[in-house]
Parts: sequence; structure tokens; C-alpha cells
Amino acid sequence: MTRQSRTLPVPEGLAGMRVDAALSKLLGISRTVAAELAEAGDVTLDGTVVRKSDRLVPDALLEVLLPEPAQPLVPREELVEGMDILYADEDLIAVNKPVGVAAHPTVGWEGPTVVGGLAAAGFRISTSGPPERKGIVQRLDVGTSGVMVVAASERGYTALKRAFRDRTVDKTYHALVQGHPDPSTGTIEAPIGRHPSAGWRFAVTTDGKHAVTHYETIEAFQEASLVRVHLETGRTHQIRVHFSALHHPCVGDPMYGSDQALAQRLGLIRQWLHAVSLGFHHPADGHWMEITSPYPDDLQHALDVLREQ
Repeated sequence: MTRQSRTLPVPEGLAGMRVDAALSKLLGISRTVAAELAEAGDVTLDGTVVRKSDRLVPDALLEVLLPEPAQPLVPREELVEGMDILYADEDLIAVNKPVGVAAHPTVGWEGPTVVGGLAAAGFRISTSGPPERKGIVQRLDVGTSGVMVVAASERGYTALKRAFRDRTVDKTYHALVQGHPDPSTGTIEAPIGRHPSAGWRFAVTTDGKHAVTHYETIEAFQEASLVRVHLETGRTHQIRVHFSALHHPCVGDPMYGSDQALAQRLGLIRQWLHAVSLGFHHPADGHWMEITSPYPDDLQHALDVLREQ
């Protein structure tokens, strides 16, 4: 199999970061895999080979020779630390997905996955869907924590897949964004597509897909605001892109323009974004159910620091 390469400019927010840490953030691969690529000479900066501990420089061109899949894309049956089961029955399983866990196996990702963790724990997962994404009806980014639902039966898969497609699922997130959105409650309606000069991330673009984000401020701090977000659509990186477009990026999200100094003061090494609840009609009898997830320790700590200021 021919290995693919990825070329991208160094984002301003990642300038100065170690190569292995930056690649992990940019490509969604584990830091171990990123380090191995660098040590093998598969990473260059403006044409010069760099090692894992070298630092990125702004405006340089980063080129990475991606690894081949180590094995077929099937769920890895390994228990996932910190992935709590919030609800389970014969049709669906709802988990509290920790940060650093992918929804399902993908090329280059060697870390834990939701489907692999469920299989290891003995849960039946629907056989519907592509081989590497069986039972998957929605996804959360590796760097986002919170409620995620997986279909356990074929009936569950069909009903939930349709519900997400028809936008009848109530998806609520909490995000800590820089500054104070004005107005404090509002709707962001702006199309999202691939960034014109950086295809590895997304942006508001004239030819993008329709995207609508509703938000309201829960709590305002000196440097940031905690907002409740309801997604009407479900585009990739939608919350991160929309708030970045308003110049209020999620705290701890350098890919979309956050202030790393603020993140460091709050002890954050990832974006402050958490899926707090999912509401939907149950596949079996249609009754409405809502599943919620508490903040993980790192996000709660960041809020505690802000409240003490």
C-alpha cells in the first residue's frame, strides 16, 4: 500500500510546540505514533527533516508521510480507562467519552476507541454501518469529551441514524470561549467548509455546508465566558469554527486561534468543549429520553481557577 503524505502550514497557535505534540493535535494520531514518524525521518519543515523534540516555527510548511494502517480497521478490543457507561439497553449504549478517545478506528489512529472499549467490555454493537464504524450513529472529536450514543441493535441503528439525519436529536454542549460574545445569547448561522488554504481544518466559507449554532451565556468571567450551545446542524468542528469566526475561540484550541497563555494558566491541554446532554426518542417505543454527562476533572478545574480570580 502506498503511503500518503500531508502538507500543511504551521498554524500560528502551534508555533513553538514540539513536533510530536503538534502532529498529535493536527492529525488526530497518538503522540507515540507522531514521535515514531519524526524519528523515522518522515516529517519535514520547509524541506528539512525534523525530529520529535524540535520546535515548529510560524509560517513554515510542514510535510508528513502518514503511516500505513497497522492492521485492518476493526474495533480494537481493549478496555478504555475512564469511559463510563451512562445508559445501556438492547437498542443503544450511551457512554461518557473521555478526551483522547476516538469514536472508531481510522487510518493512523492507534489510540483507544469507543467501539473497541465497548467490545472489550462485552457489549453487543449493531452490525450495521461500514466495517470500521459498525454501530456508530454520531461522533465526537478525539479532543472533545461527553455523551456519545452507539447503536446496539439494527433497530437502534436505523432509528438513531435517521434521528441524527433529520435533526430531531437535541444536542447540547458547554464551551468555554475567550472573551464575551455579543449578544450574550444568539444564533450563529454561517456555512462551514474546508479551509481554502489548510484542508486539515475547517472555516466559514461561502460555498460551505449550511450550519446553525444557538448559544446562551451561562457565566461570564474576566477573560472568558461559559456558554450553553445547541446544535441545529452537525458539521465537523462546528462549535469551534463558529466561535472562532466570531473571534471568541474555545479556550485551549490553538487550531482555531485560542490564546495558549490563557490555556496554560487554566491547566488545559485541550479545548474546553464538552457534550453535556443528548435527547432523543427511544428506538423501541418512541419515548423521549435525555442522557447527561458531568464535567471531567480538567474542565472543572479550569472553571474553578476562573472563579477564584
